Amino acid sequence: MANDTQEGGGGTSTLDRELEELLNQEQLEEGDHERFSHYVQKEKILKSALSGKPVIALCGKVWLPGRDPEKFPVCPTCKEIYDKLKK
Repeated sequence: MANDTQEGGGGTSTLDRELEELLNQEQLEEGDHERFSHYVQKEKILKSALSGKPVIALCGKVWLPGRDPEKFPVCPTCKEIYDKLKK
């Protein structure tokens, strides 16, 4: 992922804080998460498995992981965001 520290408080640390806030609200969304595999940090998936709390994908989808991601196509929004973060 991108740099965790940037001038002005941006970067993935800000994104992580926003995602953590949404996780704390535990707002599960209905939507295309049933049709796609989404990008989430591996450690977040492990934490979810241990805590039972949902994860938030790069695209903003909130859900409890529990299926084989290899059986579904990658979410185009997650892929686009991930590709931008790699640059």
